[in-house]
Amino acid sequence: MGSATILVIDDELHIRQFLRAAFEFEGFTVQATLKLPDLIILDLGLPDRDGSSIITRLRSWSNTPIIVLTVRSTEREKVRLLELGADDYVVKPFGIGELIARAHTMLRPRVATTSANDPVVRVGPLEINLATRSGTIDGKGLVLGPKEYLVLEILAQHAGKVVTRQQIMKQVWGGPHLDDTHYLRIVVRKLRKKIEVDPTRPRILLTELGIGYRLVQ
Repeated sequence: MGSATILVIDDELHIRQFLRAAFEFEGFTVQATLKLPDLIILDLGLPDRDGSSIITRLRSWSNTPIIVLTVRSTEREKVRLLELGADDYVVKPFGIGELIARAHTMLRPRVATTSANDPVVRVGPLEINLATRSGTIDGKGLVLGPKEYLVLEILAQHAGKVVTRQQIMKQVWGGPHLDDTHYLRIVVRKLRKKIEVDPTRPRILLTELGIGYRLVQ
């Protein structure tokens, strides 16, 4: 983890210096070149280019995780950034502790999908078997309905990252039902009863208010 390389894209010198010092203290390597990094931190408020266009261009050739720094805190804008290809966002002003924690989450090897002989996705205590379409939590079998499995599979494959409600609705229920998000809320409620110690205080399947959901360890 400590050897991971981070590319910081920010036009403000004092922010670059601050982030470099903070991340290097945590053991990361921070670079200013375009050598392929392990994580990209992108400020959307660049003076000469819209940060959104950078996300689009990066996603045309790279799956490197992107955390965006933005002053735009509306739900619509957050959803737009995630759908463009950002993996996470931090709203300015932010605490460096939060940003570093999100960087660790992006880089943690939470998901392990191996060959066809072992088609298992592992997210902390949760395991999803893509071949048998089944799951376990702490080694105990989960009884999952078809929609429950699909939602859990999507979240597991993007573990640690925010998945928007629209993205899940489109994959699970299809385009005509994009606005029927109450379907998703019902499925999430059922899933929490099966994977959380206390469904009223979830620690694995988290809600990103007004945006979507995130699966974490």
